[in-house]
Amino acid sequence: MSYRITVIRSIILTLLYLPLYVSAQDGKKDILGRPANAITTAVPFLMIGPDSHTGGMGEVGVALPNELNAQHWNPSKYVFSDQIAGVSISYSPWLYGLGLNDIYLLYLSGYYKINNLNSVSFSIRYFNMGEMELRDYFGENPLGEGVTVSPHEFSLDAAYSRKFTKELSMSVTGRFIYSNLTTVSNVGGTTEGIKPGMAGAADISLFYQKNLRAEKLYKSLLGFGLSFSNIGSKISYSSNMERDFLPANFRIGTAYTMYIDKFNSLTFAFDLNKLLVPTPPVYESDSMGRVARDEKGNAIIAAGRDPYNTSVVEAVFTSWFDAPYGFAEEMSEFIMNVGLEYAYNDLLYIRAGYFNEAKTKGDRKYLTAGVGIKYSIFCLDASYIIPVNQRNHALENTLRFTLSFDLGASIDTK
Repeated sequence: MSYRITVIRSIILTLLYLPLYVSAQDGKKDILGRPANAITTAVPFLMIGPDSHTGGMGEVGVALPNELNAQHWNPSKYVFSDQIAGVSISYSPWLYGLGLNDIYLLYLSGYYKINNLNSVSFSIRYFNMGEMELRDYFGENPLGEGVTVSPHEFSLDAAYSRKFTKELSMSVTGRFIYSNLTTVSNVGGTTEGIKPGMAGAADISLFYQKNLRAEKLYKSLLGFGLSFSNIGSKISYSSNMERDFLPANFRIGTAYTMYIDKFNSLTFAFDLNKLLVPTPPVYESDSMGRVARDEKGNAIIAAGRDPYNTSVVEAVFTSWFDAPYGFAEEMSEFIMNVGLEYAYNDLLYIRAGYFNEAKTKGDRKYLTAGVGIKYSIFCLDASYIIPVNQRNHALENTLRFTLSFDLGASIDTK
């Protein structure tokens, strides 16, 4: 690999992993003494919760009822909507806690109910990472006066949802992903062999919702959701680089809404999700403390699986038992989300939640808070992140804003 390619690769890797794993620190160990072993993937912006409704509830979302931003979480829910159509737009400045003011996420989504059994939906996600000055491999010297990169990524989604019974639905989603991390000017030959990464992926999801009988309550609603997302091709930025996994993810959750009376309701929600990509293995060390290699120059793995020789299909299955530190580490790869929402007369919403990630897998732990105000067909939501495990956290002061519109008259959803 050429020196120039190495420089660009270093920048790419920094930008790839910063948004989701900036809170991980070297040397961290859990209570069992296992060292940090966070899973990294390409295009992690696909895993950022884009809207402020779920953002205010700890980023639960796979089973929430009447969720207009369901395209990201579980499009199967759209066929249960009591509206014909809807659209929303969300904006979030990202990594504001690091003093970065030019990184942000934009998200546009919408749906249309063809009839009571079928719906179609779409979304556009755009992630701008601001500007970065190009430097050499050691980060010491600029590669030229005024040489900068302006990395950005986007994805386009389209989904079809179908209701099979009064209580069960399913959806499939197709996704195109474009990641341009290498836009460079004024430096001849620096981007030789470098190109924007492109990939395709698919989601499949299920949703179950049932009205329950509940004494002393106006009514109650129970939902279950399940989704497999970002199952698709690997992505690369050069023919000279290894291809990286997309953030394939498994998510399962439940939500229970109790309508205390005609005007007041409470929703409790809980999600678990896990990346379906290989866990980084543990490599053997030589007498100098470096990674040991065989006669072909390949790193020797002491425990775990070789991620570079694992296909996407294999990873979906082997990611459940490939952690090099065993079952306990595998269980630590589940992220837990808990959320609560109080609603008054479908006009005012107050939300809270908790996001929990294991100490050795990124250590993102934060409370969330959010509010929503609805008037006629318009709804404005806002959410806020409150880190609980360290000061000067990268996600501190992160806000999300969402403006939603219900389009079309209510329809019979039976």
